[in-house]
Amino acid sequence: MDQEVTQSRSELLGRLSQADFELLQPYMHNRHLKLKTPLESAAEPIECVYFLESGIASVVAKIRPEANAEVGIIGREGMTACALVMGVDWATHDCYIQVTSEAVGIDAEPFKAALESSPTLRLLLLRYVHYLHIQTRSTALINARARLEDRLARWLLMCDDRIIGDEIAITHDFLAVMLGVRRPGVTIALQLLEGDGLIKSRRGEVTVRDREGLIAAAGGFYGEPEAEYARLLGKSGPRVAPR
Repeated sequence: MDQEVTQSRSELLGRLSQADFELLQPYMHNRHLKLKTPLESAAEPIECVYFLESGIASVVAKIRPEANAEVGIIGREGMTACALVMGVDWATHDCYIQVTSEAVGIDAEPFKAALESSPTLRLLLLRYVHYLHIQTRSTALINARARLEDRLARWLLMCDDRIIGDEIAITHDFLAVMLGVRRPGVTIALQLLEGDGLIKSRRGEVTVRDREGLIAAAGGFYGEPEAEYARLLGKSGPRVAPR
């Protein structure tokens, strides 16, 4: 049964002012989100906002079922339904759970009402939306200019940022969808990273063994969005009003 949320492990909710948190609190409910749970569907109305407390959600663009690729990753640092923050009621992309998650859910209508009543709430969440745009830009750049193993190293680092522990539950098939490549290419890229001692790959799971080595393997494509998140939103800590 859903329970009202009195505190949250969401880093984004943790950055709200006390007044803004209390404005949303009556509408917050705990959610357990299983693998592949759909959170948004492209061109469909957004019904709920999710602030993840664990796990990972993927933002996926597609032009047809067999032509899709991940364009964004959301973990406990973020939220879904960014379109609502910008005044749009429908989703641009699909979004679904990639790693089983706990989340705080808020229905769209009370969330929009809170945005209208609190300029500080909208301001802080707009900063998060800006960060997500930077992440998406970096994804487009690395997809166009980097080798597959560089892209895979960055993707594994981004997952490692968002999970507890070093083990990432993911299949080769799912990785292929996320990176927009064929499965054999993913297998070869994993073998290259494993051969360098950076990861351990086995059926349905990848374990990070050398994070600093993975950062080097990402070829400079990892780090800018993460630094921008801290610059825009500050470090985790007591709730303070955004400036």
